[in-house]
Amino acid sequence: MKLFYSPGACSQAPHMVLLETGLSHDTARVDLKAKKLEDGSDYLAINPKGSVPALQLDSGEVLTENAVILQYLGDRAAWPPLLPPIGDFRRYRVLEWLNFITTELHKSFAPLFKPNAGDETKAFFRDLVGQRLDYVEQRIGTGPYLMGEDITLPDFYLFVITGWAESMGLATEARPNLQAFRKRMLERDSVQAMLRAEGLLEAQSAG
Repeated sequence: MKLFYSPGACSQAPHMVLLETGLSHDTARVDLKAKKLEDGSDYLAINPKGSVPALQLDSGEVLTENAVILQYLGDRAAWPPLLPPIGDFRRYRVLEWLNFITTELHKSFAPLFKPNAGDETKAFFRDLVGQRLDYVEQRIGTGPYLMGEDITLPDFYLFVITGWAESMGLATEARPNLQAFRKRMLERDSVQAMLRAEGLLEAQSAG
């Protein structure tokens, strides 16, 4: 498998999952502005949407959309069990969280990354993100993870979201459960390995 990623993007989540599970993979860095790979080739030939992540399978098939890629990886990981098997109701709770993060949190950040979005629009979405983070703060409690003691797929995605929240000045210290969650995630070898591979480890240490 080959993961196409951009540092700091939501592709961090499958990158961490690949490292957490030990699934064999390669990575390719994408310049999202130029839509080019490091060798100068056209990323749109891989993913016409032009976004990351994309996961190229050994068969040549390419999967896109973060939640789908994470589920695919979860189903193929022998250990740890990041996605319960079909027939286990907890599987649907995991997917419920995964879809909430994808649709309600991730997409609400989009206007905040757009330089041409107006101040009124950005203020609206900052408030919306804050409300949704408050919901997660209440639900996660003392955790340590979204599903309790066991780390699952949406925890990696939530780690990305908390990083964005910090970079946007949406103070995580106002949400102590989420702040503690982020610190726990930063202690995981897979998270450190991802940050190192994407050239972000120094920035995290400085923060």
